[in-house]
Amino acid sequence: MSTTHPSGPSRPSGAAARAGTVIVAVGAVAAVLGYLGTEATDLPRAASVIDAVVALVAAGLVCFGVLTRPRAPWRTVDIVTAAVLAVASGVVFWAWTQLWNAVSPAFSGFPPGQAVMYGMWFLPGALVPLVVRKPGAAVFAELVASTLEYLLASSFGAPVIVYGLVQGLCAEAVWAAFRYRRWGLVPSALAGAAAGLGAALLDLVYYYADWSGPWKLTYVVAVVVSGAVLTGGLSWWLLRALVPTGALGAFAAGRSRELV
Repeated sequence: MSTTHPSGPSRPSGAAARAGTVIVAVGAVAAVLGYLGTEATDLPRAASVIDAVVALVAAGLVCFGVLTRPRAPWRTVDIVTAAVLAVASGVVFWAWTQLWNAVSPAFSGFPPGQAVMYGMWFLPGALVPLVVRKPGAAVFAELVASTLEYLLASSFGAPVIVYGLVQGLCAEAVWAAFRYRRWGLVPSALAGAAAGLGAALLDLVYYYADWSGPWKLTYVVAVVVSGAVLTGGLSWWLLRALVPTGALGAFAAGRSRELV
């Protein structure tokens, strides 16, 4: 007769608990800095509160995901692949910036309309997690890609690194909300949308504070939709295109046909 008993939910390891504490601490610091930054520039108090709330919510979701994730440590192949994809994304970021600047005059009559192009900057926050399926992949990929974009002399300057961190954290929050167990098109689209929300709010606070209410609303909606469609859709298409080549044979993504 078997003496095996059903196992209950696993308790988070000490390392996971420490990681969760660090994540919340980083989120709290980001919230405080965002609040103080907007206060220092005399922007509306609501803007600084939104910055703080977004940072704390994202950090809380990531913490939840880390504490409840399946135990699957990063392998060398995960790190190398994530880095390669992030570097490639950084080059795409730089090229997309050139295109963005080139077509900007076409949107001079209605600047918020250009936001439909924004989603390309969130690509690694969805694609890399889809491939490696590890906690922290979105933050890692967005941060590496944005840092490389800066080193390639982006016209947006050093702030792109801050944007990369925020976009990565917001995308990571979605994967964490699914407890790092869902890797389909829907989570990918939501990750892109979340990254778009974080980026759009930063833009409104630091660049477009003088826009009218309708322009601001249009801009946020356009960036979020661009993130969901362009980021989520393109990431999923790239993943499906790579699977038949065998390039992802070392990953669960290369052996899975999950559609949702």
